[in-house]
Amino acid sequence: MSILVVDVGTSGVRAAVVHPDSTVGHVHHLPVLPSSPAPGLVEFDASALAAAVLEVAARSLEEGGPVEGIGIANQRASTIVWDRATGIPVGPGLGWQDLRTVISCLTLQGEGIRLAPNESATKLAFLLDEADPDRTRDLCFGTVDSWVAWTLSGGALHVIDATNAGVTGLRNREGTAWNETVLEKLRIPRSALPEVVDSSGPVGAATALAGSPLICGIAGDQQASLIGQGCTRPGLAKATFGTGGMLDCCVGPTRPSFDRRGGAGTFPITAWRRSGRITWGVEAIMLSAGTCVEWLRDDLGIIPDAASSDQIAAGCEDTGDVWFVPAFLGLGTPVWDFGARGTFVGITRGTGRPELVRAVLEGIAHRGADLLEAAEADTGLNLGALRIDGGMSANTTFVQALADASGRPVEVSPILEATSLGAAYLAGMSLGTWADEEEVAAAWNPSQVVEPRLTDADQAARRDRWLAARTRAEKTVPELSGLDF
Repeated sequence: MSILVVDVGTSGVRAAVVHPDSTVGHVHHLPVLPSSPAPGLVEFDASALAAAVLEVAARSLEEGGPVEGIGIANQRASTIVWDRATGIPVGPGLGWQDLRTVISCLTLQGEGIRLAPNESATKLAFLLDEADPDRTRDLCFGTVDSWVAWTLSGGALHVIDATNAGVTGLRNREGTAWNETVLEKLRIPRSALPEVVDSSGPVGAATALAGSPLICGIAGDQQASLIGQGCTRPGLAKATFGTGGMLDCCVGPTRPSFDRRGGAGTFPITAWRRSGRITWGVEAIMLSAGTCVEWLRDDLGIIPDAASSDQIAAGCEDTGDVWFVPAFLGLGTPVWDFGARGTFVGITRGTGRPELVRAVLEGIAHRGADLLEAAEADTGLNLGALRIDGGMSANTTFVQALADASGRPVEVSPILEATSLGAAYLAGMSLGTWADEEEVAAAWNPSQVVEPRLTDADQAARRDRWLAARTRAEKTVPELSGLDF
């Protein structure tokens, strides 16, 4: 039988029905946009999010049901606190991009506690300090998966899956328990914390929906995309190119040896947990990807829409030795330089619109190659190919540039957003729709495979040219380059 998926992104909520043949249908979407009341602040209305979840889930279920189970995928580390008795949020939800706790994170560093502002821990402490400074109220903390499960169960479930728990900053190194040192330092009551559950396994009934289907699959969006693209064997990797870019690689049952960040700049992640056993992965991060194409469209006005970047870039054979470094918000993996800034190198009087647009697409592709190389360096695994999804995976010029920059075949997901499929696989493994991770891996069927066109020598030479440009983009704002989380 089919699986209902609820997929909550940064800007909206999507529901869909995934069938046993891995096809996705009956899709409904509602926007739930975040707000930014001041620079660095990103908030969202958790009550509006809950209403949207119920609406799109009911629509998809009415069209495509009945279903046997429900899978949830969600933006990670966004933080919600609500009253246990009333179910009413005590303040705005704080988006994962929210930076209001940067100073708190830097202060904690001086006390030997490493937390990042994009993790949930200091966001939770902020909300508790605002709503319950004495820590006397009976409040619930959750990431977005927790809030969706609470909403769908009519308040019966207060849970978080292992993948989402792993990016809160509140778990221990092994991902097996809450970190008592952090809880004590931030004055976070144990009573406010959700129960940590498997990513694949029965959680509870969604009584708010017709038929009360079983919630039995939950994962953060990047892990859901990893599974949705069949990367359930060690050495398989995917990259999602949206506003930013994330590369995730399956490592296996043994945790990577480094603590918070490897020498090449990747992070250890809980890829999923099933039957109480964690499968580990690593994640590499690109802070600017599709946002660079939006910049060409909205700020420079040299392309009419994002899709046209493909055709315009194809109007020239190469960039004419122009190189672009996509670092509007700094550089993530591997250098982690928040003071780096976007840079064009090599512009001449003969540089035109096609060359600039192509340079942007190729720059994003080279950042993708950065992430791939970092994952290999930190894991010791050979990543023979790269699977991709996200909005930019539909851009043929970019996909070819990624294959050329990385020197690897690029396998394009048949579904633009593989998160929904991954959440369905997790739920389906619990129900027996798919037997196990091996069957999920075998289900991978890319829409196309794009091979690199360059010789090894040409690929290496182009990488060297781009890496030289990247070096010139670094430390543009030295005081920000000194920050490290």
